[in-house]
Amino acid sequence: MSTSAEELHVTRARVRALVAAGDLESLYREVEGLHPSDIADIVELLEEDQQVQLLSALPPDVASEALAEMEEGEERGDLLAAFTPQKGAELLHELADDDAADLIGELEPEEQRAIFDALSEEDAGDLRDLLEYDEETAGGLMTTALVKVRGSLTAAQAIDEVRLQGREVEHFYTIFVVDEADRLLGTLRLADLVIATPEDPIEGLVEAPLATALPDLDQEQVGRLIARYNLASMPVVSGAGILLGRITFDDVIDVMETEQTEDILLLAGVSTEDELKHGWIDSVRVRLPWLLLNLLTASLAASVILIFEDTIAQITTLAFIAPIIAAMGGSSGTQSLAITIRRITVEGRGSARGFVGKEILIGLVNGAVLGLGLGVLAFFIPGANPKLGAVAMVAMWGNQIVAGFAGAFVPTTLERMGVDPSVASSVFINTLTDLCGFFLLLGLASRFLL
Repeated sequence: MSTSAEELHVTRARVRALVAAGDLESLYREVEGLHPSDIADIVELLEEDQQVQLLSALPPDVASEALAEMEEGEERGDLLAAFTPQKGAELLHELADDDAADLIGELEPEEQRAIFDALSEEDAGDLRDLLEYDEETAGGLMTTALVKVRGSLTAAQAIDEVRLQGREVEHFYTIFVVDEADRLLGTLRLADLVIATPEDPIEGLVEAPLATALPDLDQEQVGRLIARYNLASMPVVSGAGILLGRITFDDVIDVMETEQTEDILLLAGVSTEDELKHGWIDSVRVRLPWLLLNLLTASLAASVILIFEDTIAQITTLAFIAPIIAAMGGSSGTQSLAITIRRITVEGRGSARGFVGKEILIGLVNGAVLGLGLGVLAFFIPGANPKLGAVAMVAMWGNQIVAGFAGAFVPTTLERMGVDPSVASSVFINTLTDLCGFFLLLGLASRFLL
């Protein structure tokens, strides 16, 4: 059942009281029936010793799901490590192998070894195999638990095999068909299998997979493929076509949320280490370096004002116009940057090529309109040089072109270099538009107004 934030707050208070009293029986009854995600929310709000007590009071299957639903990071790994190796192994045994691999991957090597020693040889081997893959690839996302049948079977034989394997595999959406060497032949819809004549060969019912993933495919690409083809699960195959595992849509939802959060933070020049639940000291530690970089780049842009100090002293109205041109350039650059990164995120690498020319054209048109507006405003400033309006118009126009160019060129160039295009692009784009805006305005004013 679903639980509101207010209900969770009340439940958390009662849970804390029961933990303090050591009433484990009542503690279990308090959270009984809650979804593991809701239990995870409660666990995350408790102190570490209280977290251990709460999870210890729950059945292993419920406790393991709640642990897996917690936010990834040191806290979850530390909580697993707080249990004895035997208890940790019991919790991991209850989880799907991909979730178990994610959890044990957060432990220190010596902590991993202790839990591996407590696991069965089969479970330990499966987890070690999954840990060989980078966690941000298809191999790191996949689970080896799936339902597969040989293409040489009849429909009746396949149904028997699906019934047998389905008892061991949770939430299977797709039946994979393989040959005798375990090479993927395609997929089989359960509906087609059920209505087929018992003697029908499976080979005649197989559909070619809409998409497959190699184990080293980046998780963002996996998410795009599953979203594009509306897949419930996608097979992961080796270079030789051997079926290794499957990736389910629920895992991809978590991945896309993580990736989008990372892009949003990086676009703002904030490290992904700055988690929402960090204390103020941790947040200062990860944000301050970016702010110091911004201080340096902003100082570079502002240094243009020092170069034209005499110009500003003689034409004080420039101090009113300069921030307008810089601010409008920053806004336009951020718009261009957001659209470019969005395209790269949705359609993949190389999709934003050709965007630079488009954004320059947009800057030309927007700059003409905005420049004309600012020029008219400057023309009617009392006591201002009549030529000031033309200077302001040209400066605004030029800076809008620069903003469109930079907003598309910077992330596209980073993407071609294999660097995340979200990484603090806005910091450099704002600096470039400020620098060019000030230089155009003050340089033109020095040339034509003095």
